[in-house]
Amino acid sequence: MTGSSLARVGRAFHRGAPQYDLHTPVQQRVVRRLLELTCRLLGKGGAQQVLDIGCGTGQLLTALADCLPQAALTGLDLAPDMLRLAGERLSNRATLIQGDAERLPFAAARFDLVLSSSTFQWLERCDLCFSEAHRVLQQGGTFCFALFGDGTLAELHSSWQEALRRCGRSLPPGRDGTHRFHDAATIRHALVSQGFQQVMVTREREEVWYPDLPRMLQAIKRIGAGTARPPAGGGLGWRQTLHEMAAIYEERFGAERGVPAGYQVIYGAGRR
Repeated sequence: MTGSSLARVGRAFHRGAPQYDLHTPVQQRVVRRLLELTCRLLGKGGAQQVLDIGCGTGQLLTALADCLPQAALTGLDLAPDMLRLAGERLSNRATLIQGDAERLPFAAARFDLVLSSSTFQWLERCDLCFSEAHRVLQQGGTFCFALFGDGTLAELHSSWQEALRRCGRSLPPGRDGTHRFHDAATIRHALVSQGFQQVMVTREREEVWYPDLPRMLQAIKRIGAGTARPPAGGGLGWRQTLHEMAAIYEERFGAERGVPAGYQVIYGAGRR
C-alpha cells in the first residue's frame, strides 16, 4: 500500500473508533468464529507470545486474555484512537503498539501465534503483510486470520455500477470509487508464496439487515470503511448518481425487514 493510501486508512479508522463497536455486528461474529478456529488449531498446547495485527478496540485481545490467560498479548493498530479504546478495555492485560502491518516493528521469531481479524482487506497486497507475519513467527508458530473477501457488499457495488451506467458515468474498475476485495485464490497463493505450510482457506457468508439504505451507509461510514464514494471532483452530478444508486438498491434488494449488506468472510491459517 502506498504511504498516502495507508495514511487515509489510518485516519478513517481513527475517526471511526468511538462508534466502531456500535456498528460492527459482522466483525464481532467474525472475532468469535476466528477464536474458535484458533483454539482448534492450537489444541492443548496453547500459545505463549501472541500478536493481534489490526487489534482495533481490543475485542479479539480481550477474548484471548480469557482463553489464554498465561500468554503475553501484543496488539498492533494504525489508528491511535483504536489503541486508546483497546487500552481502556484491556487495562494492563496487553501491550499495545501503533504500527503498520506491512512493516511490523518486532524482531524475527518473536511470537508463536499471530492473528488478525477484519484488517487485511484494506491492504492492497496481502503478500507483504503475510511475509511480515511469517518473519515474526517462531518455527512451528501459527498464523490465523479473517478478512472480508471478493463478494463483500456486492449489493452496494452492483447498485453503484448500475447507477453510474444510467447516469452516463461508467468508469473502469479501480476508478469507480469502490473498494476491491481480495478473492480466496489470491489469499491462498499469498500464504503459500510466503512459505506457510498446512495452509487452510475457507469462506463463509455473513449478512446484516438495516431498516433502510441511509442507515446502512451511515453504519459503514461510521466504522471508517466507506466503500462507494464519488471519485475526486464531486458536484451535483455525483449527488444525483448517489440518489439513483439508492433507488436501485431499494428496488433490487429491499424487503419488508429492510435492506441487506452481505459479507464474504475468508478465514485463513498456516504454520511456519
